[in-house]
Amino acid sequence: MSKIIAVNSGSSSLKFQLFQMPEEKVLTSGNVERIGLPMGIFGINVNGEKISKEVPVPNHEVAVKLLLDALVEYGIVKDLKEIEGAGHRIVQGGPYFKESVKVDEDVVNKVRELIDIAPLHNAAHLTCYEAFKKALPEIEHVFVFDTAFHQTMEADSYLFPVPYEWYQDYKVRKYGAHGTSHKFVANRCAELMGKDIKDINIITMHLGSGASISAVKGGKCINTSMGLSPLGGIMMGTRCGDIDPTVVYFMAKKLNCTPEEMETYLNKKSGMAGVSGISSDSRDVEAALKEGNERAKLTYDLYVNRVVNMVGGYYAQLGHVDAMVFTAGLGEHATLVREMICKKLEEPFGIRADYELNSKTHSEKEISTADSKIRVFVIPTNEELAIVRDTVNILGL
Repeated sequence: MSKIIAVNSGSSSLKFQLFQMPEEKVLTSGNVERIGLPMGIFGINVNGEKISKEVPVPNHEVAVKLLLDALVEYGIVKDLKEIEGAGHRIVQGGPYFKESVKVDEDVVNKVRELIDIAPLHNAAHLTCYEAFKKALPEIEHVFVFDTAFHQTMEADSYLFPVPYEWYQDYKVRKYGAHGTSHKFVANRCAELMGKDIKDINIITMHLGSGASISAVKGGKCINTSMGLSPLGGIMMGTRCGDIDPTVVYFMAKKLNCTPEEMETYLNKKSGMAGVSGISSDSRDVEAALKEGNERAKLTYDLYVNRVVNMVGGYYAQLGHVDAMVFTAGLGEHATLVREMICKKLEEPFGIRADYELNSKTHSEKEISTADSKIRVFVIPTNEELAIVRDTVNILGL
């Protein structure tokens, strides 16, 4: 038996799960929020109870110490030496990593080189990795890349129609994101269908605050919606997704704003939040919609339209589709969004869904009917489990 920790760090946050393998038993999970602010929040699950407290967390090193001390304090481990490996989620692996890898100096240098493409994410990942390395000097680490699953795309899917030198000199291309999630739910979908994933085509929809859609042919990604960064693709909670680039230039002049200020508009003030004027959370938007709020209705209509357009394009690229999967926060819980998407796809793709069953489904379930030409599933994602599985396999634990 091995105890492996899965780490998912952001610029001001750190989420973790400690697993006992090979049983895949979650021993604990938790998070540290508001890292770098005057007062942070630390939470950990102990025997089914969430313990939370406010505490100063000036940096990731302190955050790591907090969680490791808590593991001993609450008796989750008797000694930190019981932890035999750590798997870290890395958002941007660029063109270098087609799969998860054991961490060495070269790997760290490549991830550091890619900070320009994912400045908030990659820098935070490395900071957290260094903190764990210092706290647990005896263990080995694995980096699991959000982009790795998408490295099977062909050039006609990942290149942008811009000067080719931008790709050659600056690595500008589509990299995608949420790859660990897309891979996990695609494989789980194949299991539920009783099929070899090599024999089926699946469209996976990771619909959360950040959202992306992938076309998976025979277990390999052939296209995905996010681009150079997580800003591209479909509409999201606060991100605009794909728009006419002229909008950026036009509004920068109108607002007299800097590139950094414009990036804030597109990343943090657009999407559901920007269109609705209510919230980036679909639950708040849906509540307003049910009260007759017109902008809330427009927000849902726009969101669904963007998803359907992407799915339609991927259907054509795949040639045929055997199954579609909804996952992540909205995908697993926003039943009205799922219903609206399925209804839009009824006529063109022959999708038939049990909408009463759909309205009650928030866990793993097939929601399509027997006469549906495409099977439709809700499958909760589990990126942490995927990270730990890769860590165990690569480190031979």
